[in-house]
Amino acid sequence: MSLEESLTRIVARHEEIQSRLSTDRDLDSKLLSELGKELSDLGPIVEKIHEVGQLRDEIIEAQAIVQESAGDKDMKAMAEEELSNLLSRVPGEEAELQVMLIPKDADDARNALLEVRAGTGGEEAALFAANLFRMYERYAFSKGWKFEIIDLNETGIGGFKEAIATISGKGVFGRLKFESGVHRVQRVPATESGGRVHTSAATVAIMPEVEDVDIDIDTKDLRIDTYRAQGAGGQHVNKTDSAVRITHIPTNTVVQCQDQSSQHKNKAKAMKVLRARLYDNAKLEKDLARAADRKGQVGSGDRSERIRTYNYPQGRVTEHRINLTLYKLDDMMEGTALDEVVDALTSEDQAAKLAAMSN
Repeated sequence: MSLEESLTRIVARHEEIQSRLSTDRDLDSKLLSELGKELSDLGPIVEKIHEVGQLRDEIIEAQAIVQESAGDKDMKAMAEEELSNLLSRVPGEEAELQVMLIPKDADDARNALLEVRAGTGGEEAALFAANLFRMYERYAFSKGWKFEIIDLNETGIGGFKEAIATISGKGVFGRLKFESGVHRVQRVPATESGGRVHTSAATVAIMPEVEDVDIDIDTKDLRIDTYRAQGAGGQHVNKTDSAVRITHIPTNTVVQCQDQSSQHKNKAKAMKVLRARLYDNAKLEKDLARAADRKGQVGSGDRSERIRTYNYPQGRVTEHRINLTLYKLDDMMEGTALDEVVDALTSEDQAAKLAAMSN
């Protein structure tokens, strides 16, 4: 199907839905919601199609004026300038339209679950994991998103063996989904007396937050244990069995939460993490099944893939997937430079998908 045929079908579908919503009074609530969402998704695309069509019409009119004003130098010069301005807008408008035609990831609009785990490097890896966790927290605040800590497994000197949080806001998962993978740090550890640079790592996982309706979990498949919370956590620590550990027996997936003083709240948060992990694992399996289609995309979704290096002596951040280097490490760790990397990764992914569409 040609691009023009696709655009024609999109406009026709938009008009069909509009007509159906305005005339069909027998639509059930579910179908009404689905059609409403589809109409909302198609609206901006149809608007852009009309804008591009109007631009093309204006170009044809300007070309006609140039030909008709051959005997009038001033009129011809004005018409040629107008035509030049119109033609210069075409590539940008058409590029915007093409990006809008890229199939959307249904999960992009969801909230996200962030997991950061210390990798190789001992205490230094745990300290770096804490640095990364705080980086995403600052970035979330800069976006006006809600950042809620679910669980922290802390070390004695401020590091995190594991840290989990939910990030809520508009389009959070779509913005952060490329952050999953191994993040590597090169720096002199605070515990290093000889001044030698060490290399450590932490693993980041960004998963879409899902509800009960998105993934079915049989309560018979769960083992729920309670225990006394350990470490920082308020007056309830070591006094009540408020911490919760849930094991999904079929997949041996284990989640735990001890952040809240209420066992009920900890259980609810742990179930949120479990749903996200099971949904994400199922999604990754589907992606691997379509591996051939993903070769041109940014990242493989493999949590073991090394994606970025933070070099403290040089103040450098290197994004390996797109060969991007920024000498803004301090700004990166404050969350203020993360947009530059995210924007570049998004553009690269869009370019790869556009190339796949044209093929």
